[in-house]
This record gives sequence, structure tokens and C-alpha cells, in this order.
Amino acid sequence: MSKRHRKKPTANLRPVHLNAAGIDIGARRHYVAVPADRDQQPVKSFGCLTPDLHDMAKWLLACRIETVAIESTGVYWVPVVAVLEKYGLEVKLVDAYRVKNVPGRKTDVQDCQWLQELHSFGLLAGAFRPDQQIAVLRSYWRHREGLVESCAKQIHLMQKSLEQMNLQLHKVISDITGVTGMRIIRSIISGQRDPVLLAKMKHPLVKNSHETIAKALTGEYRQEHLFALQQAVELYDIYQEKILACDQKIAQYMDSFESKADLEDLTTKPKRKSTSRRKNQPYFDLRTHLYQMTGVDLTQIDGIDTMTAQTVICECGFDMSAFPNEKHFSSWLGLCPNNRITGGKVFKTKTRPVHNRAAKALRLAAQSLHHSKTALGAFYRRMRARLGAPKAITATAHKLAILIYRMLKFGMDYVDKGQQYYEQQYHHRVIENLRKRAQQMGYEIRPTQPGDLVS
Repeated sequence: MSKRHRKKPTANLRPVHLNAAGIDIGARRHYVAVPADRDQQPVKSFGCLTPDLHDMAKWLLACRIETVAIESTGVYWVPVVAVLEKYGLEVKLVDAYRVKNVPGRKTDVQDCQWLQELHSFGLLAGAFRPDQQIAVLRSYWRHREGLVESCAKQIHLMQKSLEQMNLQLHKVISDITGVTGMRIIRSIISGQRDPVLLAKMKHPLVKNSHETIAKALTGEYRQEHLFALQQAVELYDIYQEKILACDQKIAQYMDSFESKADLEDLTTKPKRKSTSRRKNQPYFDLRTHLYQMTGVDLTQIDGIDTMTAQTVICECGFDMSAFPNEKHFSSWLGLCPNNRITGGKVFKTKTRPVHNRAAKALRLAAQSLHHSKTALGAFYRRMRARLGAPKAITATAHKLAILIYRMLKFGMDYVDKGQQYYEQQYHHRVIENLRKRAQQMGYEIRPTQPGDLVS
């Protein structure tokens, strides 16, 4: 067939969105494409400044556009979506990884036209975005994670400075930012050099003796390393103050959510973890705030603490209506097998490479169940013995995601039936499978009696 008579690939498709547009997001210019019959110039470019974004929205409304497809490029799409939604336009955020798989589009003009064409035929799947109230909470929580990471960097610099002076403090105490560690480090910065006096500052719960700590604190004090240590401690204190201020802001904002539960019901639920604050945990009662927001106590699930529950809520929200069932939810998290079938055979089952903070938090929670004497802990250890640690972590995280989905969707309570119950259920399943296999081969399995001989 000649090129003149060759049909377009979309010639036999029927449009689904007649009033659709496509926008190619850039750092300086945004290219917008509308249907060819809506304007003499169906493709226009707009700047990234706020007045330019308002002009873009007005032009789309003048072209009778109702829905817009946008590539999720970095964070450049955030102000564009905010302005377009203010004008009442439906915005569908599209994963750039999937759209870019189509070759032949080498310019921004062709890119936005291709987005508009695909969107008009309903061939684009929008990314999940929580509602605005959860999005604000997510921004606060992600900012707090950044502060914690920056604070951790200063701890590494403190340890580096001590190591360069051969002060092996981290080898005699478990945490240099604990009560004993910070007391000794601040004394060193203040000018104290006597290792015996520094060793006497240890907390009574520290296992090592005064002599061992004094020996570890005998080193070469150099001015350049002391200066670096002092600045690292000062920055550490600043970040701790900023984390406290951020926690106060998060607590204040979480109070604005509608309460869905009575706090008296929370007092009847047993606490999985200690009530004392641990390192990097918020400076307010996060468990109570989460219970008020969601109406369920996610910390009742083994392995899920308040930090993990907060991360999942900030990334996914507590309205599970966006996910038809728990399989869709676990697939969005990238915690289920991604079966690739060709020729009737499955040639690949590896999970999708998803960069999801909620999935990462669930994997860490699953890994913490290694020594847990619970049903989930027994499941993790059995999967680890069969499949190895990485796959066992993913399988357990998938189970945790299902439990969270059911609690948020249906308001169910989680009750741990214990490790023994799980082992009994597993034993029963194994026997049933053996009985079915024996029946297929013409045999029968029966339990042994005390007088039976076993060869």
C-alpha cells in the first residue's frame, strides 16, 4: 500500500473525549494542543509565569475544552494543575514513562499533539492523586522527612569528625546523639579534654565501664576537626528545632480534619508499642490524631507503627474509593507480581519498579517482623525460608497493604490470632493438598495410630 492511501492508526477509533487538550510541560515553556477545529492555531506555547498560566486556562475555555492531559514532569506540572483546576477544567496527570514509549515524536509540538490525540480516544490512564486536604498534609510530612534526612547527615559529619580525631565514641555507646553521647560531645566542644572526666558523664544504663569509655575518648584533638564538629552540632540543633516546629504545624493541620471516631474507644485498644517517644518520632500524639482522622487504629497491625501509618495515609489518603479492590491498591503500590504473558506462557513475574513512599514504608514494616511472635511474623519467616529475604519482604508488605485497605475501606479491626494459629492453618493446608494429590493417584491418606509401624 502506498503512503498516499495508508490510513492513520487511529482512523477506526471513536473519540471518547471530544473536548480534550494535551499539554507538554517544560521548565520555561508549556506547549498546548487542542482539536484542529477549535482555533486557527491549534497549538500554542505559553510561559511558565502565573499570568501566562491564567492566559492558557482562558484560551482553553475559549476553545470549549473540558478535560486536559498533562505529562507528570518533575514538579513543573504542580502550578499548571492548580491554575487549570481553579478554572473548572478536569486535569488528568499522565505518567511520562508510559507516554514516552512511543517513538517518532521529536519536538514539543508533536508531543502535545500526541497527548491530545491519545486523550481524545481515552487511551491515557491518569495517575492517582489524593484530595487537596491530604495533599497539603503530604507536603508537610514530606518536608519533615527532608528535615530528618538533613539532620541525619549532620550526625554522620559529627561521627566523621570524632573518627578523624580518633575519638571512638560510637564504639562504646550505641548512639552518639543519645543522652550520654551529646553530653560528652558538647563538653568536648566547650573545651573539656580529660577522658576520665568525660567518661564520668555516661548514663547509668550504658553497659561499658568508665575505664573503657575513657580509653575510647583518648585521641588527638585538632582545631579543624573540632570546628567541623562544632558546626555539625549547631546544625543538628537547628534541624531539631525545625522538626519540632514542623510537628507543631502538622498537629495543628491534622486537627482541621473531621473527626470520625470517639477517643474513648481508642483507650480500650491495646498499644503495640511503648508510649515513650523514640528518635525521629513526632513531638505529639500521632496515634490519636490518626485515629480521629480515619476512624480505625492502624497501629493494631503487627509491624505498623505510627510513622508507617502516617506515611501511608499521607501518600494514599484514607478514602479507598479510588481503588476498586485490594488488588488494585496493591498493584498501585507495586507489591504484587507483574505477570508478563506471551504465547500463553508467563515469562516474567517481577514486580513493577515503582517509586512509592508508602510501599517503601510497608517494606520496612515487613522487615521488622523477622523476630515477631505473631501470625504475620510466622508468615514472613516461612516466605523467607522458601523465597529469600527480598521476596519475603515484598510478600509480607503486600499482606500489610491488604490489611490496611480493608481497615480503611470497611472499618474492620485487626485481631492477631497468633503464631500458633498460623502454623496450625498451614499444617492443615499441607495435609489437604496431600490428600487431594493422593486421591488423584488412587491412594488414601489417614493419620497414623499409636500401634502402627513406620518403616
